[in-house]
Amino acid sequence: VQLQAFGGGLVQPGGSLRLSCVASGSIFSIDYMGWYRQAPGKQRELVADITSGGVTNYADSLKGRFTISRDNAKNTVYLQMNSLKPEDTAVYYCWVRSLPTDYWGQGTEVTVSS
Repeated sequence: VQLQAFGGGLVQPGGSLRLSCVASGSIFSIDYMGWYRQAPGKQRELVADITSGGVTNYADSLKGRFTISRDNAKNTVYLQMNSLKPEDTAVYYCWVRSLPTDYWGQGTEVTVSS
């Protein structure tokens, strides 16, 4: 299984970015898709995840600014990030759980700076 993420980059505070991640390869079913992030000097943390049925889960601190969605037919997960803050700067990792295995993408860098 390969995960390829798109959409990272440099954005000014208050701006928006949309990340996407496509899963490909031998996937029988994808139970969860989601995003984690790791800021410099910090541990990797959950941003949001979504089940195959569309049930979402967010880090409490990000509710209201970030929205996760997925297209099951395309094995793609999206992360819409609004009102970005400098503290959102991190490498964002796509994550997929096809029970019982977790898969990780290579990460896409998001920098929020003026």
